[in-house]
Amino acid sequence: MRDAVTEVITNALQRQLDKRYGPAAPSADGIDNATLEVLLGHRTVRRYLPGQVSERELELILAAAQSASTSANFQFTSVIVVDDPDLRARLAELAGGQRLVTDAAVFLVWVADWSRNIALARAHGHSIEATSYLDSTVSSIVDVTLSAQNAAVAAESLGYGITFVGALRNSIDAVIEALGLPQWTFPVYGLAIGIPDPADPADIKPRYGQSVVVHRNTYSAPTDGDVEDYLDRINAYYREQELPEDWVKNRLAGRISTPESLHGRQGIRNTFHRQGFELR
Repeated sequence: MRDAVTEVITNALQRQLDKRYGPAAPSADGIDNATLEVLLGHRTVRRYLPGQVSERELELILAAAQSASTSANFQFTSVIVVDDPDLRARLAELAGGQRLVTDAAVFLVWVADWSRNIALARAHGHSIEATSYLDSTVSSIVDVTLSAQNAAVAAESLGYGITFVGALRNSIDAVIEALGLPQWTFPVYGLAIGIPDPADPADIKPRYGQSVVVHRNTYSAPTDGDVEDYLDRINAYYREQELPEDWVKNRLAGRISTPESLHGRQGIRNTFHRQGFELR
């Protein structure tokens, strides 16, 4: 029986790897690991069925988030659990009208938070000069991202679907106001968690091959063939999803070509400054 279970898991892992990488996928032969199956099976879920995440499950998801690595144990992450329907609707509007913000069972906003550590340092008579430097801001955002990814994996391991919502940063000042965030905090993104709608066609999305992103000892630029391999696979995926298939034109260029491509985020440095982050 054990061999049969191992074979089923290995086959599932291999199918996931094949979807992620195509013919050059790594081999899962002999690997029996349910955690890898959760990680490799990740997909973005944008359509949710009605239903709840239990409070106990949510507490465990947040415990997984708090168990992530954190710089010097500073614990820079705060999480806003948004369960007020009117506030959900407002955040959905600010995120470009994304219905998933209101449809998901749970919506969390992940906040880089220096405020409590600064208050603690000041209360004990210490200066806070180093917090003005860019690395301090980077450290807090890294902390948030590690925590949020832990939460996402925990939610997926419980059978839920997830979507990160970076579009909250399109109207960042309004989000800060809506959530009543104090100085020395910054909302990084939202995370929707809920019951995936089986009719949602989203699947495991292709990634660059490991020959493109993995380097040994020194950096090496990708070959034209490796890049073309990815473009062929990702464009085929979008065709299957009945979406515009030119990834470079419709995705990459659409995000980086002009300041307007940032959809309001081009002024985000000013928001950081208003929130107390000097970014020296």
